Amino acid sequence: MFAPGEGPSPDPAGSHHERRIRSFQPRRSRVTAGQAEAMLKRWPDWGLDIDGHRVLDLDEMFTGRPVVLEIGFGMGEATAQMAAADPDTGILAVDVHTPGQGNLLGLADRNNLDNVRVANGDAIILLREMLTPDALDGVRVYFPDPWPKKRHHKRRLIQPEFLTLVATRMKPGAVLHCATDWEPYAEQMLEVLSAHPDFANTAPDGGYAPRPAFRPLTRFEGQGLDKGHRVHDLLFRRK
Repeated sequence: MFAPGEGPSPDPAGSHHERRIRSFQPRRSRVTAGQAEAMLKRWPDWGLDIDGHRVLDLDEMFTGRPVVLEIGFGMGEATAQMAAADPDTGILAVDVHTPGQGNLLGLADRNNLDNVRVANGDAIILLREMLTPDALDGVRVYFPDPWPKKRHHKRRLIQPEFLTLVATRMKPGAVLHCATDWEPYAEQMLEVLSAHPDFANTAPDGGYAPRPAFRPLTRFEGQGLDKGHRVHDLLFRRK
């Protein structure tokens, strides 16, 4: 078990000695006393490292609930709200930000949200090596890093290769829900998703979708709206 305030390893899979370009940067900013306490209390039951060494039994982990994978949950407030509003759905929430992991575990503990599990590490390794085909009833990618500089666009998560992988882990009919307030990234997402043979746009006009009621207005989103940003939701169904 990690020492108080340190949290789990920022790269539990040891990168598997890959040279793959990653869409994230592990962050080890200061963990508050409350976050550290939540990590120590709840990590053994509700936390897991993405080490690539085992295949997860989601039925056992979530007591038979349908499971949605959330990639990148920030501080976890929206995740906790969605878990509380839909206790019959399990949320496997992935991030590499230690304070956010502690904060989400604290929210889940205080609100008795036993349908949340916090996964630490690389979502690609989780999808590729630790989940079985057709394991997921949905995938959520809210406000991923837009990597705005052109030379960094290759780091963006929503790429054809990612979509091909994630489609294999989604049940037919499951929905991939993305949201971003970065206009150029939204345009790329729409283009890449629309062209992918495994997904179909749920929006009748083939464009962006209205924000569904189940996605809370996050603090990050509110900050963007205050700056005049426009938020785009994309909901694509696995064929």
